[in-house]
Amino acid sequence: MDFREGGYWHYAMVGPEGEEHWAMVQYKTIRAQEQFTGLDAFADADGNVNKDMPQSEWEATFTDKGQATLVELHISYDDLAQLEATIQMGFKEGLGMAMEGLDELLASLVHGKQDGLR
Repeated sequence: MDFREGGYWHYAMVGPEGEEHWAMVQYKTIRAQEQFTGLDAFADADGNVNKDMPQSEWEATFTDKGQATLVELHISYDDLAQLEATIQMGFKEGLGMAMEGLDELLASLVHGKQDGLR
């Protein structure tokens, strides 16, 4: 991951049988601790974007809520067909699993810090 404007994140989504599905996010704008935008696309293991697959624009916004941070994620596609194709590939379920995993990780980090203070 090269988290800077113009940088990228090359990552693999790994399925339950160990199958790999690669993607690439090209970061467009970054406002530290507030927001970032990027273009997300399917790619191969070498980082070559597959222009025949759906691509989406991502906007992640972080809002300070005192003891918590509200994270909002807006994803848009050029047309309905790209959104439908992505959903058919299991995106909704995969993103849900990723967010649940993030919730668990963050909760464990918070509890770990609290335990260390006792």
